[in-house]
Amino acid sequence: MTRRLAEKRGRDGETRAAVWLRAKGWQILDRRVKTPAGEIDIVARRGGVIAFVEVKWRRRRAVLDHAVDEHRLSRVAATVEAVAHRYAGSGEDIRLDVILLAPGSFPRHIANAWQP
Repeated sequence: MTRRLAEKRGRDGETRAAVWLRAKGWQILDRRVKTPAGEIDIVARRGGVIAFVEVKWRRRRAVLDHAVDEHRLSRVAATVEAVAHRYAGSGEDIRLDVILLAPGSFPRHIANAWQP
């Protein structure tokens, strides 16, 4: 039951993040992209930038700073490498972003969160 609830909250967070991105002028290209390497929560485009977005939802804002670590980002980066060609055309920049969410706070968007 706990896992199912966590999954639902995660999906709700991804929906909230997608709505927030749209409000900021991003076009949502895809959601929950699964590969053998892992999953990408949201793929979005604005201008010549394709953002592969990792979304983290926590029940308390105080723990958001610890929601994403280098290991997790490296796994998402490997997934991005596997699928970037599907979304990014010639001359478009790609990046890995993170959106952190908690009740009662605005989404925190960290652009270009992974720089190997």
